[in-house]
Amino acid sequence: MSANKETFGKTVGFVLAVCIVCAAVVSTAAVGLKQKQIDNKALDQQTKILEAAGILPETVNKSSVNSTFDQFVEAKMIDLDSGDYIDGNPELFDERRNSRDAQKSDKPENDMAGINRRSHDAVVYLVRNGAGEVETVVLPIVGSGLWDLMFGYVGLEADLNTVKNVIYSDHKETPGLGAEVMNPKWIAMWPGKKIYGEGDVVKANLVKGGAKSGDMHGVDALSGATLTSNGVTRTLQFWFGEEGYLPYIKKNRGGLN
Repeated sequence: MSANKETFGKTVGFVLAVCIVCAAVVSTAAVGLKQKQIDNKALDQQTKILEAAGILPETVNKSSVNSTFDQFVEAKMIDLDSGDYIDGNPELFDERRNSRDAQKSDKPENDMAGINRRSHDAVVYLVRNGAGEVETVVLPIVGSGLWDLMFGYVGLEADLNTVKNVIYSDHKETPGLGAEVMNPKWIAMWPGKKIYGEGDVVKANLVKGGAKSGDMHGVDALSGATLTSNGVTRTLQFWFGEEGYLPYIKKNRGGLN
C-alpha cells in the first residue's frame, strides 16, 4: 500500500514538474516573441501604406520599407467630425480599441459599412516627394465583408479624388472568392479611378458583371463574392462620406500640408 502511495506521489510530482517547466517555457517564449510580433505588425502596416501610395520598394525587406517610410511618409492625427489636424501620437492610435470605447467613439447615423461604432479620431498618412511636396494621402478604411471586418488603405492623389491604390491588409474572406481583394489583378484595376462624382457624391463602386469601358468610378466586382463586393462598395461610401473623411477632404482640397 505504501509502495502504491509512493508511486502515486512520484507521478503527481512528475506531472507538476512538467507543467511548471512547460509553463515557464511558454511564458518565456511569449515574452521573447512579443516585441518581434509588434515589429512584424508595424512592418506589415508600413508595407501596405507604401503600396497604397504607389512607392513600395522593388526589394521588400525591413530595411527598405523602414527607410522609405521614414523618408517620405508623415502620419498625422485628425478629428473626423471637423476634419482638423489634432495633437496625438499616431503610433499609439488604435482605431478598433477606440471604437470599443464609448468615450472615444460614436454610433454612425448611417452605418452602411457595418462597423457598429466609429472612432472620433483617425490617422492619415501624407506621402511627400523628394521636394517635400505632398503627392499622396493614404487613408485607412474598415468595413464588413462576408465573415468579419475587412481593413485596408486607400491612396489618393493630391486632388483627393483620384485613386492611387486600394490595398486590403487584413480580412477573413473566403479564399478564391472574397479573398480576391488581395489579388494583384484586381488591385491593378483601381489606379486612376475617381471616388467622387458631382456634389461630393461617392461614386466609387464594384460593378457586378464588370465595369464598362470608360467608367471612371466602377471596378469589376469580385466573381462569386457578391456580399464581399457589396461590403467594399459600402465601406468606400461610408469612409468618403460625411461621417468619414469628407470633412477632412473638403478642408484640404486647396493643398495638403
